[in-house]
Parts: sequence; structure tokens; C-alpha cells
Amino acid sequence: MNSANKTERFFLGIDVGGTNIKAGVVDDHGQVVSMTSVPTEASHGPDQGVQKIALACKQAISLARMTADQIVAAGLATPGTMDIPGGMLLEPPNLPGWYHYPIRERVREAIGLPTILQNDANAAAYGEYWAGSASSARSLVFFTLGTGLGGGIIVDDHIIEGEHSHGSECGHTIIEMDNGRLCATGQYGTLEAYCSATALLKRFQESVDAGATSSVLQRLDAQTVLSPLLIAEEAEKGDALAVELILEMARCLGAAVTSIVHVIDPNMVLLGGAMTFGRHETRIGREFLQKVRQEFRSRTFSTLVDKVQIDYASLGGNAGFIGAAGCARRAVDRGTLPMMPRST
Repeated sequence: MNSANKTERFFLGIDVGGTNIKAGVVDDHGQVVSMTSVPTEASHGPDQGVQKIALACKQAISLARMTADQIVAAGLATPGTMDIPGGMLLEPPNLPGWYHYPIRERVREAIGLPTILQNDANAAAYGEYWAGSASSARSLVFFTLGTGLGGGIIVDDHIIEGEHSHGSECGHTIIEMDNGRLCATGQYGTLEAYCSATALLKRFQESVDAGATSSVLQRLDAQTVLSPLLIAEEAEKGDALAVELILEMARCLGAAVTSIVHVIDPNMVLLGGAMTFGRHETRIGREFLQKVRQEFRSRTFSTLVDKVQIDYASLGGNAGFIGAAGCARRAVDRGTLPMMPRST
């Protein structure tokens, strides 16, 4: 990496996942100066996790050829549930055992920088809003498709966190009232139960158990396990079952997009996360997006059909830490950054 320009502000972004922790130095315009990733090893507990976060931050700052005193502040993105103003993790499903933990304060102590906490999907949404596909939009609804289904909503630079830090949970929109599918949260009929990697694998297995055939089965062996990527690869080749399941996901997602658009009326809806089927670069990715758009067009007000842009996000797996850095920058500019305690 090139040495940082000392006349510009720089922020640290941290994105904590159940598997990996990403950290990066980001400049005042949302450009990545450096980034790194370390294993979370979440089962070792939150204190060990904070040490991993500190290690990732140290590596990111070193890769940027900077020192910690050149960083204005840090943004920390973690999975929910959480108390954002209080800086607390509550009971995050992806971080079992990291319960009722003051993560913002622990990370601040470990890295020695003013630190803000944000929900990971909100942070990813803000990354796209600040420096990604929605940088020209005033308002954004963002869906992140992965093991689960997260969401983020930005309106005029305001992140919809809600009164209890549970705002923008688009994945838990109810789309089936009766006989709904079971979600990992224990609820029935949520969007996540229909439009997530977990849901895709379950529906594939149910179809096969009911007698459906698929070329996916021919690829399964001791070294190859069932995965959304495998299903997507066979869908790209034209496997009928794989295509049917992916497009059914798109149909459900399109219905949910319509409901949320009718509440928020945003400029843009973006689809991101690990399960976007190759986006525009593959036939199945293009068909998935087209199906979402078609469902929206068939259900929304005629006046909104051509006004709300629906597309794929552009920052990929970097959206979380870029957005976390952007949230830190936003807090600095608004004067809402939690202050460092004075030395005694």
C-alpha cells in the first residue's frame, strides 16, 4: 500500500462475523487504504474475540503504513441483537456466548481509539450509501443475502436503527401468515425463512426427498457438500430444480421489496451479501435480479414502477468495514462520537 496522505482524515472500519473479522483503513472519501482479515474463533468467547479484533486493527494500520494516532476514530460492525447507544451485544445468533457484553468499550480499550458500534447490515448499507452503488441516492433499502437475511435502511444520511436498536430488520418481515416456514429465530413465515442460504438448502433437500431430480446430486461426494454455490453453478448450467428454487427465492424477495418500498419510498433498493448468484456476471444472477424486479413491478403502485431503482450492490464483502468506517466518520462530523476517558 502507498503511504497515507497526512493532510486527510482516516478512519478504521471493523466488521465482525461469525467466521472472520475484517478490518481496514478508509479515507475521508470512502476509499480503502488497507484491509486485512483474521479468523474470529467465536467459540473462544468475547474477550478472546476482542484480542482478535485488536490484532486485525493493528495489521490494517500497519498495512496502511500509518500509526494509530493518524486514525480519527473506529467503527465496529457486529451482528445483532444489540443495544447500539449502550455499545452492548445482547444475544447475537452468529456469536453464541457473546451475550450481554460491552463490546464497544472493550474494543475501545484494546485499540485505544474512540469507537462507535453499529449493526453489521446497517453498516454494509451505509457503505453502499456512502461509497458504493447508492452514493448518488438520498435513500436506500439494502438487503444482504447470506446464511441469514439482513437489512439496512438509510434516509437522508440517517440510519434507521429504531428505538430499541432493532430497526431495518428486513429479513424478519412476515411474508406468510399461515403454515409459514420456520426461521432460525424461531419465528414462522419470515422472509429469511424463504430467502437465505439456509432456506435454499432446506428447500432443495425437501424437493429431493419428495422425488425431484437434479444434476446437483451428481456432484455430491465426500469432498463436495451441498452449498448455495453448488446449486447456483448447476442453475447456471440449466438444472431445472436449481433454477426453480432460485427464482422462487427471487419472487418472495420481490414481494418483500414491494412492502418495504411502500413504507420507505426510497430512491434505491440494493441486493448484496454472499448469495447474489454472480450478480450481473452470470445468467442466473441476471435472471434472479430480473425476477425481483418483475415481482416488484407487478405489485407496486404504477407511479413507482420506474422511479425505484433495484440493483446489485457493488462493494461486495468490503461493504461492512467500509460502512463501519463511514459510520465513525459520520459520528465525528455530527459530534456524537463516544469520547475517550481522560487519562489520570
